[in-house]
Amino acid sequence: MAQMLERYVYKNQKKMRCGYTTGTCAAAAAKAAAQMLLSGRKVTEVSVRTPSDITLTLPVCEIQMKAHAVSCAVQKDSGDDPDITNGILIFAEVSYIHNNSNMNKSTDMTVKKCDTESERSDTAAVKPQMIVDGGVGIGRITKKGLARPVGAAAINPVPLKMIEAALKETAETFAYEGGLQAVISAPQGVEIAKKTFNPQLGITGGISILGTSGIVEPMSEQALIDTIRTEMKMHLANGEQTLLITPGNYGQDFLHETLKIELKRSIKCSNFIGDTIDMGCELGAKGMIFVGHIGKLVKLGAGIMNTHSKMADGRMEILTACAVRAGADIKTVRDILDCVTTDAALEVLKKNGLLEKTMEQLMLRIDACLQKRGGDSMQIGAVVFSNEYGLLGKTEQADELLLKIGNEE
Repeated sequence: MAQMLERYVYKNQKKMRCGYTTGTCAAAAAKAAAQMLLSGRKVTEVSVRTPSDITLTLPVCEIQMKAHAVSCAVQKDSGDDPDITNGILIFAEVSYIHNNSNMNKSTDMTVKKCDTESERSDTAAVKPQMIVDGGVGIGRITKKGLARPVGAAAINPVPLKMIEAALKETAETFAYEGGLQAVISAPQGVEIAKKTFNPQLGITGGISILGTSGIVEPMSEQALIDTIRTEMKMHLANGEQTLLITPGNYGQDFLHETLKIELKRSIKCSNFIGDTIDMGCELGAKGMIFVGHIGKLVKLGAGIMNTHSKMADGRMEILTACAVRAGADIKTVRDILDCVTTDAALEVLKKNGLLEKTMEQLMLRIDACLQKRGGDSMQIGAVVFSNEYGLLGKTEQADELLLKIGNEE
């Protein structure tokens, strides 16, 4: 069983328990396996310090001890975060590196000591290797632009350092001067990965070992933003200078069925329109176009750059303002304000012969707000549609951006 981490944060007036990352689990499992390999004694719990300077003592399970290799697992605990990897077992198998001259070859797993001062001097001159790789259920990187090179196991840099540090610390504790290899695996990760962003990122065969702080904070928006950034970097590294962004599944369906654009070109940004624009500018993208349902993108007309309903609404108010510009009378204004959905508001506009002119006004407002957020560093535009009425409008540069995307394919 995973240890219950008694650390809490408050989100929307709710007390929520933190958890720990797959990176922390991997480092803990590697440290425990190394301790058992070098001591010959079973370890049932292990302490590991996270990058956020929190020390955790975690239970160890699924122990298998052999003469030259030990494997064990630590169970992931996501706390109150709805993490798909919650409860997964992260395994580490630690073994001696066979070509290391200081490797102990005896079956009792005691560490070979250097007999002479000369031997100790020669050994100190050669830095022992600490090799970390991925096994079953850990993804492999197949595309450029990620934090690790193509072909490497999907173990992010911070967890990788944690695992290497755990191996070095254990070797020093037991005065072992040779090399160690840790293979991290997660058998459940093969299936779990299919429900993550990994296939879109070019990570095949399993999950990623993640974590920058070692601690999982519940419902972390930053984790989603980091994923969007990673996907953007991958697209740019593959030569795509104009980024195609959709808030969600509706946008992707419209891309595929109406605009006839391959879905592999698109990046989902969820509600984080403003953050996505900021990251595009930071990463050096030449252009960015949003393709989305009016229910979300209408909010851009008022400069609302996080489209989640908890942040702001204003859909009917924005449509009303645009309708007034298009010539709506007071009854039409009231009818729009009484609507609950954007499709219902569009029906009112269509009935009164104002749909096209209102959308023209909305596109002008959206364009102005996008240009203000993006500045001069990046060409930017939007395509807005509805499931009921199809294509509703495009900002001034949208067609040019779509053409560039077509030329880049």
